[in-house]
Amino acid sequence: MTTTRFAPSPTGHIHVGNLRTALMNYLIARKSGGTFILRLDDTDRERSKQEYADGIQRDLEWLGLQWDRIERQSDRLDRYAEAADGLRKSGRLYEVFETPVELDLKRKKQLNMGKPPVYDRAGLKLSADEIAKLRSEGRDGYWRFLLDQERIEWPDGILGDISIDAASVSDPVLIRADGQVLYTFASSVDDADMGVTHIVRGADHVTNTATQIQIIRALGAEPPAFAHHSLLTGAQGEELSKRLGVLAIKDLREAGVAPEALLSLMARLGSSQPVELRMDLDSLAANFEPSQFGASPTKFDAEDLWPLTREANQARPFEVVKDRIAALGVPDELAERFWRVASKNITKLDDLAGWWEVFSKGAEPLIEPEDADFIAQAMTLLPPPPYTDATWGEFTAAVKDATGRKGKGLFMPLRKALTGQASGPEMADVMPLLQVVRAKA
Repeated sequence: MTTTRFAPSPTGHIHVGNLRTALMNYLIARKSGGTFILRLDDTDRERSKQEYADGIQRDLEWLGLQWDRIERQSDRLDRYAEAADGLRKSGRLYEVFETPVELDLKRKKQLNMGKPPVYDRAGLKLSADEIAKLRSEGRDGYWRFLLDQERIEWPDGILGDISIDAASVSDPVLIRADGQVLYTFASSVDDADMGVTHIVRGADHVTNTATQIQIIRALGAEPPAFAHHSLLTGAQGEELSKRLGVLAIKDLREAGVAPEALLSLMARLGSSQPVELRMDLDSLAANFEPSQFGASPTKFDAEDLWPLTREANQARPFEVVKDRIAALGVPDELAERFWRVASKNITKLDDLAGWWEVFSKGAEPLIEPEDADFIAQAMTLLPPPPYTDATWGEFTAAVKDATGRKGKGLFMPLRKALTGQASGPEMADVMPLLQVVRAKA
């Protein structure tokens, strides 16, 4: 069975880049009828916050990305200790003591000699006496994984065949001096234990993947199938990370973006398929194929969300929005008619409030100076509300007969006087909802 996971760290709010990863993994599981795991990578005790964990779940629920089960790395610390002991016994985990300053000096020396700045494995040469001496000096040891210095290869689901020479990569640090298990190790243990079969993540993880393939095999498991999607940039090609504050999922939600719009864009952005609105996740999953995505950086423009949001909101049936409409104070007998009329003239659902304001309290008339006398005369021909479906036709016919105006010269000034706007719903549909006409005052 296909098993995928989304593994955010609860150290902040998830943003569009995180969503792209979550959605791709979700769609792979959904398409195959498999399992989608939400795994909170919360081993960083200082930065991980429950409020962020709650926020991640709230964002995913709003989008409809429901997980089959949730896991927390903080519940698995004993398992990581057990796995680390196994790697020590097999000779794949070794203790080192270099300080950051010492490592930096080593790197600079290697670069000056024209060599790649790869860790020299000095820790492997330490005797028991040398280790004891370092400890007596107050040094704290940390742990590196001993890579097999061979080529690490895998068929990447997006990038194609990947081959990395492990000799060009430093043995990764898996456990810090304070005992904290780092992402590279905890994630490998989890993926092995949880039977993860497919992982999609950003192209910035390619080197991590190479080392994790060896770690997973050292743990006695088979690595999952990997695919690395391109990184998102801003609309002008700028680094998106500089603008993440305005692209957090919670901020887009609060701005009024429709979840279907965000999902539809992110499920196709950077692929060979056109972006088209889909109102349900099953239809997104049916046509999802990682191999259709490209390797080049992908431009994301939040403005592209608004046409899709407009389309999504205008497609909603009345039953979905009736509670929101009732909360505006729209009478039950007018609610369905109000939605039918207003829905075709909104982008965000919050825009409904503005239309009910116009209908229930009247609009500030928009009257051009040259139309002032015409509007004054026309208003004497408009009876007081309530109005019917026939009111607009009867009213404009009477105004035409009285003033001789016709066409746009007749209809546009009247629309602007009654609604305060030059565009909007058909006036024949507006009149039965119009309860106050401020232009008559």
